[in-house]
Amino acid sequence: MRRFILTVFFTAFLINLAQAQDVVTVDKGIYVVEYSQEREQPLRVTYRANNRPKNADRGSMNFYTEKDYHTSDNADYYKNVWDKGHMAPAAHFSDSKENIKTTFSYLNSALQHNNLNRGEWRLLEAEERKWDDEDNLTVEIIVEFKDRHEILETGGHVPTGFFKNITWETSGVQKCFYFPNSKPEREWEESEIACK
Repeated sequence: MRRFILTVFFTAFLINLAQAQDVVTVDKGIYVVEYSQEREQPLRVTYRANNRPKNADRGSMNFYTEKDYHTSDNADYYKNVWDKGHMAPAAHFSDSKENIKTTFSYLNSALQHNNLNRGEWRLLEAEERKWDDEDNLTVEIIVEFKDRHEILETGGHVPTGFFKNITWETSGVQKCFYFPNSKPEREWEESEIACK
């Protein structure tokens, strides 16, 4: 009987621990991510764009899972419209092969509509690389999940949108953007919103 009671208490402890650790904060050195293991998606990613020199190429790198975290994986992106959308962009961290590889963690990947990822999102990332020639930038991405957002059969939760808040570190100037997670209907410049 005592063993049964201990087993019940230990099981309850493990369940509570798992629930408490749904959202984890992970510092990857070049970006910090708040990640929902239940949703298998990042909730917030923060990085610094500071005009790093290009010394390496991404080549044929693939996204990888992390043994200590429950993340999305290849199955979530198979035969659908969702790209493995980098939150902290690989191109910003091409100063070393190690840094580029760090951006390919599934901790840094969101289920992002392919037309958004390859279109206006990519174009805004390119603009950031121009802006960081003049001043270092702090970039914060907040991944939005509205009620009744899509959940894939594989378990991945599909974000409903993405906020990107950019701050020029010297001047304090801010630009904020919002992108619905769908095929863009307007250019990135038209996605600018008032910063909160």
